[in-house]
Amino acid sequence: MIKSLENVMQRLLQSLELYGQIDRLKLAIFTALTFSQKLSGLPPENIFSVLLKDSLVAKGTVLGFITDCFNEYLVENSFDDLIALLKRAKIEDRLLEFFPMQKRTMECFSEHFSKAGLIPLVEYNEKKVFDVKLKELRNYLADQFSEDVNMDELMESLKQRCKEASLPDAEVVRTVWEALMDAIQWSGKNQQQNVNLALRQVKTWGALLGSFTNTGKLELELIYTIQTYCYEDAKLMKLFPEIIRALYEKDVLAEDTILFWFKKGSNPKGRQIFVKGLEPFVKWLEEAEEED
Repeated sequence: MIKSLENVMQRLLQSLELYGQIDRLKLAIFTALTFSQKLSGLPPENIFSVLLKDSLVAKGTVLGFITDCFNEYLVENSFDDLIALLKRAKIEDRLLEFFPMQKRTMECFSEHFSKAGLIPLVEYNEKKVFDVKLKELRNYLADQFSEDVNMDELMESLKQRCKEASLPDAEVVRTVWEALMDAIQWSGKNQQQNVNLALRQVKTWGALLGSFTNTGKLELELIYTIQTYCYEDAKLMKLFPEIIRALYEKDVLAEDTILFWFKKGSNPKGRQIFVKGLEPFVKWLEEAEEED
């Protein structure tokens, strides 16, 4: 019975252009209700895949159909259910392919589904694209850190990439830090070796971090990032003060930013431990300021 239903639906959808707008809407409602019932064994990938027919897509027929289908599906199901359906249908990452070729842009995607009242789908897709950009940036940095690259050239290349991808500076700061730490070949048992490796990495590539922390707010973002990273990795818990000091010496972190974090920092992760560990350095900063 399920196989028969699948065959019928495939034939109907393959002939989508033969129906008028009202009949296509009825078919979209029927398709949505079919998957709302969660009929066991009906594979959504076999249903939605037939819609990726060039002639149907080119005329915009398919785009209107899936939009109606999604909206109807959401009448009785949550947005998470819709995403789960798209994943089972193997079209979660292929939604742009339902747009005519001349409209396959993120701008057209956002405009179309926003007008259709499917703003959560727009936001979900934007986040996926954003995450992909960050992953690509992280992979790029991993390749660069493994080679003997020129610092100035890397800075220029990285800034250009981030500009083209429209990545916020705060996200870039976090990604650069995480990529720096990922590039370290950590020792399983030798804690002192881990300390030396981490500090060497910070001192070697500190200028790269500094090129993206050009405001007090971004410097604070870097401290929060380091704080969270050290808190979540036991081997780095005691290393936090040394990293902060090394970045201060490399002119990546300003004294005012460090003191602000020390007195008013809002990230609670391991804060008491890190504040206590940073006390001697903060005391030195304050005494040096008094002497000046």
